[in-house]
Amino acid sequence: MFDEKDLVLEAKHVTRRFPAAGGRQLLACNDVNLKMYRGKTLGLVGESGCGKSTFMRFLVGLDTPSEGEIWFRGMDITKLKGRAAWENHQHVQMVFQDPSTSFNPKMKIRDIVCEPLLNFKRIRPSEKDKKARELLEMVELPGDFADRYPHNMSGGQRQRVAIARALALEPEIIVMDEATSALDVSVQETIIQLITKLQREKDITIGFICHNLGLIQSFGHQIAVMYLGNIVEVMPGEGMAETCCHPYSKALLDAVFDVKMDFSKKIEPIKGEAPSPLDVPVGCPFQDRCPRCMAVCRETRPTLRELEPGHEVACHLFAKEGSA
Repeated sequence: MFDEKDLVLEAKHVTRRFPAAGGRQLLACNDVNLKMYRGKTLGLVGESGCGKSTFMRFLVGLDTPSEGEIWFRGMDITKLKGRAAWENHQHVQMVFQDPSTSFNPKMKIRDIVCEPLLNFKRIRPSEKDKKARELLEMVELPGDFADRYPHNMSGGQRQRVAIARALALEPEIIVMDEATSALDVSVQETIIQLITKLQREKDITIGFICHNLGLIQSFGHQIAVMYLGNIVEVMPGEGMAETCCHPYSKALLDAVFDVKMDFSKKIEPIKGEAPSPLDVPVGCPFQDRCPRCMAVCRETRPTLRELEPGHEVACHLFAKEGSA
């Protein structure tokens, strides 16, 4: 589906374990393999605590995997240290869920959006006013907002400032961690429209973390569904509602409320709670909540299998091509 010459980043067998009390280990990411392509959006979807934010933090150097590699610009960025790691930050930037917690409340918007440029000596201090206005207008905010403080702006306006700051260094990849979840639905739509517009203009690769499969299917080019640290399905965003087949992916999609949905069908919630990542069951991690669980599911963990180009699923229901 995607041209391999456009491959920007590749994660290979990435695993993250955290030490826990009693000598146990918390498995946040388990053998994750993902690819990101130039100018495309990879949506990483799953319930809270599934490990999606942990994985994306590796890309921006906020954490390091216990095992595995992440290749970007010909380097395994998990091994970068010191100045090399610092230099790499300008190529991968992040937009956090709540911009008010990632901004210094004592700094004006002008200083917030230009701080990365000054850190990497991309501009002189005398050029700050002009550049701040340029960046704000890029995200469709008035240039005179540069004189404001974060608390003088709405949530949607602050998120636009966060996007402007992330784009200031002209990165190749932007990671967006639940970047619209704290916003009103109407504001979410305008932010998504802005993101897709800027992506087309600047050919940026986006990693978008969310728990709403209905939201990401509206603009994601590729969608990876994560459950309890495991990637259970990877599929194209286009036509995702018709092609998704893992029981967990289907359950997430069925949980999406939409005014165009078929109200004659009963909404079936996912039964039970996800097990603790400190006590992941042997076999399929979704076994205790899956309505189609088989004996093999309790014995062997399924691995990703390609059903068709661009579509992989980790489920014993699809162990053989064409089976269901």
